[in-house]
Amino acid sequence: MKDRRKRDVVSWNRFFWCTLFLVFSCVLFSGFTFSTFRFFFFFGEKFHPEIVSTWRTPAMEALSGDSSAVPAPSIRETVILPDQVLVFLKYPPSSRLFTKEDLLCVYLSANKSSSQSQRRLPPNHIDGKDVDDQIVRCPLIPRGYTVSLALKSGGYIHPGPTHKWDSLVYEALIDRDNTTVVFVKGLNLRPEKLSNASRFECVYGWDFRRPKFLLRSQVISMAQEIVRCKTPLSVLGAPQMVNSSIKASIRVKGRGTLHSIARPGLRSKPQPGPPERKPHEMCICTMLRNQARFLREWVMYHAQVGVQSWYIYDNNSDDDIEDVMESLVQAGFNISRHVWPWIKTQEAGFAHCALRARESCEWVGFIDVDEFFYSPLGLSLHDVISNQSGSGNNVAEIRTSCYSFGPSGLKHLPPQGVMVGYTCRLGAPERHKSIVKPEALNSTLINVVHHFHLSEGFRYVNADRGVLAINHYKYQVWEVFKEKFYRRVATYVADWQNEQNVGSKDRAPGLGTRAVEPPDWSSRFCEVTDTGLRNLVLQKFMDPLTNHLPWEELGRGYGN
Repeated sequence: MKDRRKRDVVSWNRFFWCTLFLVFSCVLFSGFTFSTFRFFFFFGEKFHPEIVSTWRTPAMEALSGDSSAVPAPSIRETVILPDQVLVFLKYPPSSRLFTKEDLLCVYLSANKSSSQSQRRLPPNHIDGKDVDDQIVRCPLIPRGYTVSLALKSGGYIHPGPTHKWDSLVYEALIDRDNTTVVFVKGLNLRPEKLSNASRFECVYGWDFRRPKFLLRSQVISMAQEIVRCKTPLSVLGAPQMVNSSIKASIRVKGRGTLHSIARPGLRSKPQPGPPERKPHEMCICTMLRNQARFLREWVMYHAQVGVQSWYIYDNNSDDDIEDVMESLVQAGFNISRHVWPWIKTQEAGFAHCALRARESCEWVGFIDVDEFFYSPLGLSLHDVISNQSGSGNNVAEIRTSCYSFGPSGLKHLPPQGVMVGYTCRLGAPERHKSIVKPEALNSTLINVVHHFHLSEGFRYVNADRGVLAINHYKYQVWEVFKEKFYRRVATYVADWQNEQNVGSKDRAPGLGTRAVEPPDWSSRFCEVTDTGLRNLVLQKFMDPLTNHLPWEELGRGYGN
């Protein structure tokens, strides 16, 4: 016990000498500020002081030959995805954020002469409006190169730490019970199963290559890509400036600590006293990529049937999603965009969304942008939820069957939207999606996209097809459908270009692994004519004077 305390507590002798050195540094270097070093004393925790030298190369140097240092952002982290590179920028306070037109991606090689050591390409996209977390998406890095950034007007930002995506802690947040929820890629755990938490350990710090400078804590639960950790008191009590720089990671016992870019943010805590009614009864969470042309119809329709708030997890879109969302916000819709660049992490993203939505939403539906709730009885979602989850029955999840629609004889996008255009579907439902009560979710946050695991004492019900269904416009015209071959977003679903699980229900029967349009595509997946939702939309949404639906773009039609 004595030895453990000796390890866990920073000695006062070391603290004294570090403090003395710190004061001496303040006097010696006139340019010293608190932000140029990190020194933290965590009493009672496994942590030691760390001092970072003020003598560093400036973050940016002028390429024109001007040797003066220019206030500029630094590259906080770089993550190499299979198809592009994420460069995370951190700006000085009150700085102007760069745009795509300001920057170039610079690829540096140490194996060539100086005249051949650089390649420059424009970035694919820039996400984020936060000085602490802007993401520049660069084209995929060539083999043997490192990636950095340069200003077109002159200037170079030095490369930061680089991480591979296949083994990385990529997100973390401190939940309202003071545990840390950590999202991890590379553990390859089984879906829908709890894993043995004793094989792992949570770690906190700045540099995971230096084990003696890390805080360690217990893993409470581990499932899929989600780990729940006991948060050290030192982290919970640290100032916000300190918390924003601490990273969380996972150590696999006997194998080492995973790379991490995850800085745990704080979630709001429940208010004392009896629970208050949340601002929104019904919300929706979705994950999308390049679905801007369909978003207006999806949001405006669901607003009419009872959805009050939308959480959009943007998975590397490069269309005009931001402009479309801004137009919806200006029109009064409560819709927010969360940049989620992590590929094949839909289950983790939905768990993250559930935690965010829990403070504001009584119920959250987890559906895609090509899926539409539809009540043949004309009921609102409020009515359906009230009927299905009456007082005292402990219902916390309503599972709704999905009916998949085909191209319905069309070869081009329907000008009035998917609900009016596609009217022929398969006879039997394919899977289900759920409306859940986030307060009732199991603390492991296990989900399989279609539904979550619930806490003990809560149960789910299956909605009757005549009360509530989902019209899933899955097999649209080929120009839309072929995009599904790019990548599937779910963790445990194989991409369609792979030979793995070719017979899965997630795939289109008979297509194989190549995005080649079959000659009879427009007539496929048509077993039952179903015009129920189409008729409802034309009756309730059509403007009798213009014959336009609200989401149509006047003058050029929908989606063109």
